[in-house]
Amino acid sequence: MYSARDRVEEEEWLAELDRGADSLGLSAEARSTAEDLFLSNVPEAERSKPAVAAAALYAAALLSGEERAQTEVADAMDVSRLSVQQRWKSLLEEAGFRPPSW
Repeated sequence: MYSARDRVEEEEWLAELDRGADSLGLSAEARSTAEDLFLSNVPEAERSKPAVAAAALYAAALLSGEERAQTEVADAMDVSRLSVQQRWKSLLEEAGFRPPSW
């Protein structure tokens, strides 16, 4: 779980998530889920944050039934597809979901 302080400290990355969600045309539900996933898994290393934010957006789109391709999400968040691919399942597991096996 995260605190209100986390939301303030990660305001820049939440704005990036929102920008990416705009680009992908995602709903408010998907955006909120992406924020929750990201804030619950913020990495210490600044260089890891873009990949985690992109993975959170991809996972949130799946959870909300608004599936997008990993490449689409990666392009919207300006990271590699591999960054999304390597992180999204662990984000879901950390949140208590069982990711698909495909």
